[in-house]
Amino acid sequence: MERKPLEVESTDHQKPSSAVYDGSATAVDSVEEEVQETKLVYRGWKVMPFIIGNETFEKLGIIGTLSNLLVYLTAVFNMKSITAATIINAFSGTINFGTFVAAFLCDTYFGRYKTLTVAVIACFLGSLVILLTAAVPQLHPAPCGIALTCTGPSGGQIAFLLMGLAFLVVGAGGIRPCNLAFGADQFNPKSESGKRGIDSFFNWYFFTFTFAQILSLTLVVYIQSNVSWAIGLTIPVVLMFLACVIFFAGDKLYVKIKASGSPLASIAQVITVAIKKRGLKAVKQPWVNLYNYYPLNYANSKLKYTDQFRFLDKAAILAPEDKLEADGKPTDPWKLCTMQQVEEVKCIVRVLPIWFASSIYYLTITQQMTYPVFQALQSDRRLGSGGFVIPAATYVVFLMTGMTVFIIIYDRVLVPTLRRITGIDTGITLLQRIGTGIFFAFLSLVVSGFVEERRRTFALTKPTLGMAPRKGEISSMSAMWLIPQLTLAGVAEAFGAIGQMEFYYKQFPENMRSFAGSIFYVGGGVSSYLGSFLIATVHRTTQNSAGGNWLAEDLNKGRLDLFYFMIAGILAVNFAYFLVMSRWYRYKGSDDEVTAYETNGDVIKQQDKNKV
Repeated sequence: MERKPLEVESTDHQKPSSAVYDGSATAVDSVEEEVQETKLVYRGWKVMPFIIGNETFEKLGIIGTLSNLLVYLTAVFNMKSITAATIINAFSGTINFGTFVAAFLCDTYFGRYKTLTVAVIACFLGSLVILLTAAVPQLHPAPCGIALTCTGPSGGQIAFLLMGLAFLVVGAGGIRPCNLAFGADQFNPKSESGKRGIDSFFNWYFFTFTFAQILSLTLVVYIQSNVSWAIGLTIPVVLMFLACVIFFAGDKLYVKIKASGSPLASIAQVITVAIKKRGLKAVKQPWVNLYNYYPLNYANSKLKYTDQFRFLDKAAILAPEDKLEADGKPTDPWKLCTMQQVEEVKCIVRVLPIWFASSIYYLTITQQMTYPVFQALQSDRRLGSGGFVIPAATYVVFLMTGMTVFIIIYDRVLVPTLRRITGIDTGITLLQRIGTGIFFAFLSLVVSGFVEERRRTFALTKPTLGMAPRKGEISSMSAMWLIPQLTLAGVAEAFGAIGQMEFYYKQFPENMRSFAGSIFYVGGGVSSYLGSFLIATVHRTTQNSAGGNWLAEDLNKGRLDLFYFMIAGILAVNFAYFLVMSRWYRYKGSDDEVTAYETNGDVIKQQDKNKV
């Protein structure tokens, strides 16, 4: 996410006045930074061939390696389906949690360019290691063909595979929170052309992401599954190498933002000081009597007082022992915080319940990226009468297609229509958009359960199409029946995922927008780990039950439909929780914030009229 101009080495500086100067820089420092401002050249679209070219090949490389990894682990490494699904969920979760670490290191120490430098190289090395596990016979188990029992991977083979996955964790974890913001850094955020350029770049970013996924889930997956794993995994390696070359080719042209220190310190200060001062008596008229101070060229929007989480207010109570510098700045920020800092922490705390519900929502996407592949393996994947068989992993492309098509419908048809009805510029509020996504995710799981019930019934009651290796009988039900559930999941993403990214971007303080991007992926990580936990728990609980293992290796002997319905139940409870939290939530700076206080028996109402 893009950060405000204050946080780059090039900002407009004025001579400090005693009223606002924070003492963090001298007048000479200000003049030096002013000189840097004049030397800074925003090249905008002139460097976009490097940025977007790198983005395109990079996404093709990463997704080309990871999109068929589930099938690779079962077909080449001879893993059981449940083991492979657990590894994929844990791997995805680790990448998503890695984005938070990367955002912290990026903002605090390295800056976006250095972080991306390490990340793109790590992605190339990870793709190369995964390729070697397929190309070198000693690095994977012996093929087992149609045998019912196979030799599993050795410890050394697993270690080498995990090394490749670790490189990909470092690479993808660093790229996700930084790549979009790095591209936006190339435009001048103060000019109208720069602002338009940033908006256009966002569109190109999501276009390349979707394009890479669709191409990887079709062409690359087909080569991997039907031609050769070695050739199919060579393609992502070559693409990642090209991404590195293109990225470094623009080295002399980029605007490179320096690390400006982590905003997490301010959060820690508020919490620490509030705990230290918990014994103080609350002040009357806190919007007047709480200590407040704005540093020079403060990047964040100024926030008015709100009465939620009032225990944090004590961090901004000016006690007799608290000392201030000549310009009014606290001598020790770990003993006194500003009301602005407190309100920014409140913004973050308010987001957390919504973030939790959104994390549970991602259980749907996690499952729709794994088990439909296994369903497709035991369904009729023939296309037409020519004998062409669609690779099982390719069916996930319908999720991306559903998302892409519906985004266009939403933007061009629904938003204008809803705008006329609601009077809201975006048609519906951000929370309404996220909630709609959760509802469609619930529908996707319900449809998944009924489709699996139909597939299993066909396999048990009608002639089958042969045996899927190490699985079971192939149902005569067409795999095209999987399209509705995947399309619904894509519609859920068009509402939920994009709504979340915009929600976090607008509701977090401006100097935390990099973290706003990372918390989106951390939510996906939570759902991945929760998905792994649910799979393991259901497998362990049902494997010796009278009804049989729900998640059996042979889906015809299992009850995957009941597993889908179980997660749908979790989503239903989560949806109810989300509705309660949405009703409680207050948008940052919205005009519906009415806060009541009692002062000498009088009720004072304060209304914030600044709209987001």
